[in-house]
Amino acid sequence: MVEDRYSKGLKNLEKIHPEASKALMENLKDIAPDLGRYVVEFPYGDIYGRDGLDLKSREIATVAALTALGDTKPELKDHIKGALNVGCKRQEIIEIIIQMAVYAGFPRAINGINAAKEVFEELDKK
Repeated sequence: MVEDRYSKGLKNLEKIHPEASKALMENLKDIAPDLGRYVVEFPYGDIYGRDGLDLKSREIATVAALTALGDTKPELKDHIKGALNVGCKRQEIIEIIIQMAVYAGFPRAINGINAAKEVFEELDKK
């Protein structure tokens, strides 16, 4: 069962974050390899692997939550990229973040838009 959770999680992680998935494991292998395994198994295996929502819907929720938290710029940028990788359009990302102005406040929405702008600019350079 443990390998099944890991395999499922790795499959979802690679769909959402094809570049970052390998970097995550590499960055943690020397200091906290179990943390890397937990990230693969729990959020991406157990939660993202559940029935009921597709990966695009899960990434929409994640972008909204990270925007609302307000102090998660690296993770927000990763999940904006992830949302694009699973079918979100740039305008959808912008709308998700604007929606958070109502519930999380304008400063957090502006920070989210700035993170999205950075992601879009990075992608346009490729």
